[in-house]
Amino acid sequence: MNPPEPQTDASAPAPGPVAAVGAGPGDAGLLTLRGAQVLAEADVVFGLREPGPEMAKHREALLAHCKEGAEFVPAEECGGADADAEAVRRARQGARVARLYSGDPVFGCRADQLAEACSAAGVEFELVPGLSSVTAVPAFAGVPMMPKGTGEVRVVNGKDEAVDWERLAAELSGRADASLAVMFPDAPEGGRPAGPGFDRLCKALVAGGHPGTTPVAVTRMGGTSEQTTVVSTLSRLVADLKAFDAKGHHATAPALFMMGPGVARQSELSWYESRPLFGWRVLVPRTKEQAASLSDQLRDYGAVPEEVPTISVEPPRTPQQMERAVRGLVTGRYQWVAFTSVNAVKAVREKFEEYGLDARAFAGVKVAAVGEQTAERLREFGIQPDLAPPPDRQSGAGLVEVWPPYDAELDPIERVLLPRADIATETLSAGLADLGWEVDDVTAYRTVRAAPPPAPVREAIKGGAFDAVLFTSSSTVRNLVGIAGKPHNTTVIAVIGPETAKTAEEYGLRVDVVAPKTSVSALAEALSEYGARQRAEALEAGKPALKPSQKRRGRRRKTL
Repeated sequence: MNPPEPQTDASAPAPGPVAAVGAGPGDAGLLTLRGAQVLAEADVVFGLREPGPEMAKHREALLAHCKEGAEFVPAEECGGADADAEAVRRARQGARVARLYSGDPVFGCRADQLAEACSAAGVEFELVPGLSSVTAVPAFAGVPMMPKGTGEVRVVNGKDEAVDWERLAAELSGRADASLAVMFPDAPEGGRPAGPGFDRLCKALVAGGHPGTTPVAVTRMGGTSEQTTVVSTLSRLVADLKAFDAKGHHATAPALFMMGPGVARQSELSWYESRPLFGWRVLVPRTKEQAASLSDQLRDYGAVPEEVPTISVEPPRTPQQMERAVRGLVTGRYQWVAFTSVNAVKAVREKFEEYGLDARAFAGVKVAAVGEQTAERLREFGIQPDLAPPPDRQSGAGLVEVWPPYDAELDPIERVLLPRADIATETLSAGLADLGWEVDDVTAYRTVRAAPPPAPVREAIKGGAFDAVLFTSSSTVRNLVGIAGKPHNTTVIAVIGPETAKTAEEYGLRVDVVAPKTSVSALAEALSEYGARQRAEALEAGKPALKPSQKRRGRRRKTL
């Protein structure tokens, strides 16, 4: 018999649906399109439990899919059956509810209990599949679980106390065509229910007939920047894990144990942990808006970027200069406009939009741009730059080198508009004047030192918790040191060009990486090449490829 339908109040809102959403393990990019759609429609989202700070960033990335105003309920506030009951209660109040699960909601999780609670309450529910750790983590580790010739993958939940490990080992003994994946194989910690422990698991498999030389692998924190994979054998695994952890690797859960023919190919197929900046915590002294493309590029190299603004961009104290400059552009006062920063483009564009103008007002005006990002922002505004410095000379001085001298017979107007920061150098303005041009040097925006970052970030900078710092200008060097202190002596210092390098050295910092050209993209690429060289040299010497933060000894950089 179907359960009786609950009594409803005619004036009450219709119950909203409840969705159990599989978020995949670790990487927020593993969320399915359907999962993202459900989050975008949800009024209330129940979070999943995060085992570490890296997973907190995972949660933040997932919640970016939610609509503005959606309520988030942390997993710590209610879990298990309490969360199921609360989700049903919110749905019966008319809210659209989504509950997040690590991996797949019905594979190693308990979304079936949420579905049962919804069914009993007459609430519509949906199970949104997600990538399970059983399939996703081996892919991140480079371990094919069903390579050619393998016909079976045995998956075991290590938390199930009813598992007969000795019997399992005997059933798999001699099976060269089978793989084994054990979820939650860890021994209990602090009373937390977990698996049999690696020692018991390995001994059971050996006792069941597997040679001690059988290749096995353990991947922990799979799909995150803290992922580690240890490849060993049944007889050596426990000792190898202890030796590995003694080198400073602290993330031990969640873990996946893998055994089978594919383990032997891990060194050949490893791609995730082999990226040049894998796991590096990189400080980017810019706002999130300014650092978006740079941070994405760093993530592609395996890094974990953290944006810490060192300057705050504010409007000029008085608007008259910019107002006259805009009128001059419209009335044909200028032959050229030179943009030396993204912020200058933004300031002019905002002023244009304030007056109801667009890129058509630049008709007949030539435009110069310093920097790839500046040129890209101009193109987004609908303006194609006419002049730029050489790729290896992206600076005001580089622009002067290619700027044509004023010719009264060829140039109908001798005036150049230069919208820039209040603290910009005079190099470009003076250089154009030497070429015969009249320059309207206009303050388009002011730069002021940002507020100090939170205390944990300041301590991380001074204590060596960051693996690298990217300095994109001399002002970022001065301001970061001013608001947070000097980076630790083990932190890699990467700078965008010679002038920034000079400033860093004046502040007593050892410069490790200088971008070959003045662009943030080239800076990120140069850092990745540095990381790749460091990794290759360590592996060639038979040493572990440690991150810079794992080499710190508590010393600070010496000041000059």
